[in-house]
Amino acid sequence: MGAAGSSALGRLGLPASSRPAWLGAAALGLAAVALGTVAWRRARCRRRRRLRQVGTVAQLWIYPVKSCKGVPVSAAECTALGLRCGHLRDRFWLVINEKGNMVTARQEPRLVLISLTCEGDALTLSAAYTQDLQLPLKTPATNAVYKCRVHGLEIEGRDCGEAAAQWITGFLKTQPYRLVHFEPHLRPRNSHQILDAFRPTDQIAYSDASPFLILSEASLADLNSRLEKKVKVTNFRPNIVISGCGVHAEVHFNDGGPGHRRHEQEGAAGDPEEVPRGCAASRRQGRPLPALSTEASCLQAKRGAAEQWEKKEHVCDC
Repeated sequence: MGAAGSSALGRLGLPASSRPAWLGAAALGLAAVALGTVAWRRARCRRRRRLRQVGTVAQLWIYPVKSCKGVPVSAAECTALGLRCGHLRDRFWLVINEKGNMVTARQEPRLVLISLTCEGDALTLSAAYTQDLQLPLKTPATNAVYKCRVHGLEIEGRDCGEAAAQWITGFLKTQPYRLVHFEPHLRPRNSHQILDAFRPTDQIAYSDASPFLILSEASLADLNSRLEKKVKVTNFRPNIVISGCGVHAEVHFNDGGPGHRRHEQEGAAGDPEEVPRGCAASRRQGRPLPALSTEASCLQAKRGAAEQWEKKEHVCDC
């Protein structure tokens, strides 16, 4: 070693006898880092080679108020609790009765006639022969927080105020209702308590069981080929509509390509024994043909999710 190198090691306070060992350890450390970097890059390249396009996102939908009409968006972020576009969140508003139980189109079909628009920091609810209702996307923190129940599981929601309660009650004209808003810091629901197929850590807000519902155009076309009265993609209230894939291919979309975010889809769509209420007619339509019972009822069958979910007779997330 040259004089400059010896002088530098001397300034570090290392005795002459330990300097060769120190240099050897440093060299081994640098070699390990280099090998680790190479291995990581190779693994990353292999993963990129394994990724293949399985379809194209054709439509994105957010349904701010559970059971009301959806809002199409051009881009959205996939969060643990569902799609988000700015302050607009999927199924973060919920109609409840005086006992705190959820109210959906299953109980009040006219809910599907309510349209929503979002401009700035306000969410506007509109319906025929009714004055529009404007709601702030951020509910005032001074409003009360209620304990609610969605499919029997407790969850919290902040009250949207008297004006919202009067608007919903006046439109439905059946009994007093209130509108509540979920906030990320409030108590959510655990998906694992609904379906064993979910992980114990999976959580949702006011969605039925899963934060996402994915539907392919091919699956819808296949269904319509067996129905006398055709249904639309909006009948199933999906968040993500996929084109360019095969029939029921969405069942196997376990590893989401965009953003490499993994999506567990068990329970995202249930047994299509029952076609949901149409948005235009707001009435229950007929059941699909019996021919669907073998193929379409197998949606989300992996890990036994379909066997649990079919008992609820869900085909969409109202």
